[in-house]
Amino acid sequence: MDVIKLSAHNLNLFFGEKQILKNVTIDFPKNQVTSLIGPSGCGKSTLLRSFNRMHDLSSDAKIEGKLKIDEMDLYDKTKSVTEIRKRIGMVFQKPNPLPKSIFENLSYALNIHNFTKIEIPKLVENALKESFLWDEVKDELKKPAVKLSGGQQQRLCIARTVVLRPEVILMDEPCSALDPISTRKIEDLILKLKKDYTIIIVTHNMQQAQRISDKVAFMYLGELIEFDSCDNIFNHPKQELTKNYIGGHFG
Repeated sequence: MDVIKLSAHNLNLFFGEKQILKNVTIDFPKNQVTSLIGPSGCGKSTLLRSFNRMHDLSSDAKIEGKLKIDEMDLYDKTKSVTEIRKRIGMVFQKPNPLPKSIFENLSYALNIHNFTKIEIPKLVENALKESFLWDEVKDELKKPAVKLSGGQQQRLCIARTVVLRPEVILMDEPCSALDPISTRKIEDLILKLKKDYTIIIVTHNMQQAQRISDKVAFMYLGELIEFDSCDNIFNHPKQELTKNYIGGHFG
């Protein structure tokens, strides 16, 4: 039986008068990769960002329903956003390294969370190793992170996320701007990381979803249409809409 790590129950989300998510209920299993698929504008990224409290930055955003990590309410007013984002990290579509050195990109968050100067170098090294980047950068940690290739920058952003040891990693189309070789490295990394993390990824790449996913959620016009194992979604979908999307009839 799956252990549920992250969940949404009767989630409705509005920007002003416009409703973006409509009564979404979903449970994400621990130590599995769940892909969110569906056409552009269907609410995938909006759902992903709800778990990381990214919509707190939008004054016209209104959220109804319950979102939880384990049994903790993510929108409990007594819980700080910093505390939540330490447990739920996020990797964005476009690599966004800080305008600092490779080392400082990872040590920055560790300093904020009061790790000691003795602890930090080892934690940085471990995160870079976890992200398949250590062997490529270990001799140039003082190099500006923006000098890395696009694929290396994205792996650095993943390392920057895992350095705080979150429980969940949210990924919003992390490979969309990368070449096939870099994409493969990120996919291999995702499959390795799921041993220690629960991963939710938004992707438009159906082949990628099939390669890396344990579970797949298909969304359309703000609604969750179908959520099942990767095999069932791609080979035995229950909903006609899912079948048509998987078959390339729209999207």
